Amino acid sequence: MGYYLTIDQGNSSAKVVVWHNDEPIGEHYYESLSAAHIESLIDKHGIDAAIYCSVAAVGTDIMTVLSQKCHTAIELTHLTPMPVTIGYATPHTLGRDRIATAVGAQCRFPGTTVLVVDMGTAVTYDVVDSTACFIGGNIAPGVNMRLEAMHHFTARLPIVDPKGDSPLWGYDTTTAMRAGAINGVAAEIEHYYRQLPAGSKVIITGGWTPTIAPLLSIDHEIDPLLVNRGLNCILRYNETK
Repeated sequence: MGYYLTIDQGNSSAKVVVWHNDEPIGEHYYESLSAAHIESLIDKHGIDAAIYCSVAAVGTDIMTVLSQKCHTAIELTHLTPMPVTIGYATPHTLGRDRIATAVGAQCRFPGTTVLVVDMGTAVTYDVVDSTACFIGGNIAPGVNMRLEAMHHFTARLPIVDPKGDSPLWGYDTTTAMRAGAINGVAAEIEHYYRQLPAGSKVIITGGWTPTIAPLLSIDHEIDPLLVNRGLNCILRYNETK
């Protein structure tokens, strides 16, 4: 016992992690995840249990393989038993990846209020309080979305590559737009953190972390595996029930 598989299926790619108890021993990234990929990993590592989280349509073929090959196979939903309670008014509408990051935050900092920031296409700001309750959060446009919206909804602002020079104050239209989008996200993180009780933690994950994190003046933790870490915590929680 002790080898687990966590599958984080996003809109455009999947991150799959093999765990030995609570330690990651293999990370795999797929632009198009298939049941054959999963079967190969299960056979290679002797996986005992697996959990599947998808923000898109659930891959029934993947769940079939998990059910056939593992003694425990879980598809994450808001009804899955987990070590966090959900205080969201409409838990059925809550993104499953947001649930997983909340659990990952609670597992890393039990008994502490944590702000979880996941920076992808959108930026999500979620709070788990000291009683392990996911009290809610906010969703805002990501950097790319902000830049595309400025171009789309104005007559003269150009399309701007999100990668490039991003000073505090832009010195031309391109850098002004890029800096506005990137520094805006950093400012949001600090604003939300200041609304939390003293001693709260901040965990950052997602593709824009390397760009945004250096701009922050507050203490923070970076965890690129936070979704999968939360999935592993949920899986182990169910294994011990």
